[in-house]
Amino acid sequence: MPTEPKSFFERLTGTRMLGRSGARQSHGSPDEEEVVSYTPSSAVEEVADEVDVDHEESFSDEAPVTATAGEAEQEGQLTVDVFQDDQNIIIQSTVAGVSPDDLDVSITNDMVTIRGERRRMYQIDPDDYFYQECYWGTFSRSIILPVEIDADRAEAKIKNGILTIRIPKANTAVTRKLKVSGS
Repeated sequence: MPTEPKSFFERLTGTRMLGRSGARQSHGSPDEEEVVSYTPSSAVEEVADEVDVDHEESFSDEAPVTATAGEAEQEGQLTVDVFQDDQNIIIQSTVAGVSPDDLDVSITNDMVTIRGERRRMYQIDPDDYFYQECYWGTFSRSIILPVEIDADRAEAKIKNGILTIRIPKANTAVTRKLKVSGS
């Protein structure tokens, strides 16, 4: 019985559906489909051959190699939550392991910038890691504020590894009456 070429999906998953094109198997009912499996490595190789993947290219889930002396180290981006209550804009971020002395918070009328550095306590040979998922080094984040704020009354605190910045909203709804004077 001639075999049909395998579809991309069949090569990718390592299974083959027979009986769809009218080919019948001698050991099953005419309406029954048979699933035939083959080794996943051969499926991957066939798919790689079809899509012209370079076999020399390797992928890894290991952490990127740190920069050498001639390269600039990439800065990490801080994750944040930004929300509001009636009077304030509140920004929270996890900064566990960062000393308050290693944080710099700058506020302008429409933006907050948080910069800092998470320092390693000791040097570890990269070959000694089993997992390396924590970010070490400098980080920053700039947040454009959605409303006008009063930067002079802002405050920042760290508690249990959470940085909380509380920035009062500007009171733009205040109506001021002017007395009109005659000349």
